[in-house]
Amino acid sequence: MKWIEDFPFFVILMGLSCFAMYIPMLHAIRLEDWLTARTFFYNATFLSILTAIVGIATRRQVKGASASAHLLTMLGAYAILPIFLAMPMAHLVKSITFFQAYFEMLSSLTTTGASLFDNPKAISEPLHLWRALVGWLGGFMILVVAMAIFAPLNMGGFEIYALQRHRKVAVSQTQKAEVSDRLNRFATQIFPVYLFLTFVLSLVLIVLGERVLVAVSHSMAILSTSGISPVGGLAGTQGGFIAEAVMFMFLFFAVSRNTFLSGREQDSWQSFRQDKEITQALLLITIIPLLLFIRHWSGSIELNDQADSLSAITSLWGSVFNVMSFLTTTGFVSQSWEASQNWSGLNTPGLIFIGLASLGGGVATTAGGIKLLRIYALYKHGLREMERLSHPSSVGGAGERGRSIRREGAFVAWIFLMVFVLTLGVIMLALTLTGIDFVDALAFATAGLSTTGPLVHIAIEDGTSYAKLPDLAKGILCVAMILGRLETVAVIALFNPNYWR
Repeated sequence: MKWIEDFPFFVILMGLSCFAMYIPMLHAIRLEDWLTARTFFYNATFLSILTAIVGIATRRQVKGASASAHLLTMLGAYAILPIFLAMPMAHLVKSITFFQAYFEMLSSLTTTGASLFDNPKAISEPLHLWRALVGWLGGFMILVVAMAIFAPLNMGGFEIYALQRHRKVAVSQTQKAEVSDRLNRFATQIFPVYLFLTFVLSLVLIVLGERVLVAVSHSMAILSTSGISPVGGLAGTQGGFIAEAVMFMFLFFAVSRNTFLSGREQDSWQSFRQDKEITQALLLITIIPLLLFIRHWSGSIELNDQADSLSAITSLWGSVFNVMSFLTTTGFVSQSWEASQNWSGLNTPGLIFIGLASLGGGVATTAGGIKLLRIYALYKHGLREMERLSHPSSVGGAGERGRSIRREGAFVAWIFLMVFVLTLGVIMLALTLTGIDFVDALAFATAGLSTTGPLVHIAIEDGTSYAKLPDLAKGILCVAMILGRLETVAVIALFNPNYWR
């Protein structure tokens, strides 16, 4: 695999995109859908030839490229790759424009999962597989980029543990280390685990009665947190409660980076029991569902005709699954969720799910949002400040790392939080200028910036969808999805004068 390092990162991504097109082609051949098979074959072959030409011309010209240069490459990849990925869909689906196909592929590549097709039957099964596959590859790509590029640059949440006295050392190591070597190393480490987990989940769902396409698509959607479904979500599945329980367990891989690379770093927690991100996630999926359950239980008492134990358990499970799903920015809605609404006759405020999606999952995972580690740093800083109100001269404990989290870590976390909120406000303002009302703009902006596309369907009650948005609003959401996937601070870092100098 060392020969891959001779090619630019963008060329490698183009090659992977070309290879991926042959997978829905094979599925179309199995269904005897010859038009779809030819379309994917022609596009894959043409782009493969184009990639080979560019690769030959640029081979061995990437040595010495910095992590910042690869960060710029990622920005270009999210902006340009969907153009190639959208070619088969734009040709096969006559009811959409090329820009709309671009929006669909960018949504998949950034693991947002926002879809213009409210009716899953509007497109064929190979196209559903293509959307899920692009989302799955997009999740794998962000895992590798987070460890190989964001970590050395102290971005993407890794800045929380970047001690002040070690920053110069970290910068020096970043300048000396070859980024292509790190990309190759982490890709070979992560991909077998990523593929194996997807295979295991797919096999379990198939055993539980799911169709192969649905099982594979939902498995890829869970591992990549894209929320892409060929049947419109979990409501169209056959696995029932057991399938949801299995998917719930696999969602924990989007809560902490230790689930993929446990014990790799000296600065990481030594066990899952001490993992603060997992601890926070467990608290959230315990406290919020209980509050929702109490609210629905009080509503069922008023109805006084459906207050049975089975409905109560169903309602509680629906709340637990939904909280975990939106916390990891996946966006799948439990089959039991509608039952919990009918049990009490009350609707759940969409603002709860908007807040969960904004929080996001773990650092260096496929989840978007602010990230739990930053929330933890702000929480520890708040506790320390309250302690100093009573004991101004006290000395904080927890060692050097604990003090760093409360000081430098909380400082950079607060900066990111403010940038996130300001960016959210700007996107909301831009969306309202296209004619969208305030509440809908909040839901769409949060869905794009947190990469949680299905959030719109549960946060907005009037049936608004992405298909009803004007093209200008879709363009704004494209920018929001790229900012949310790369994180706004990382994009701002590209405008650092030192980088351009």
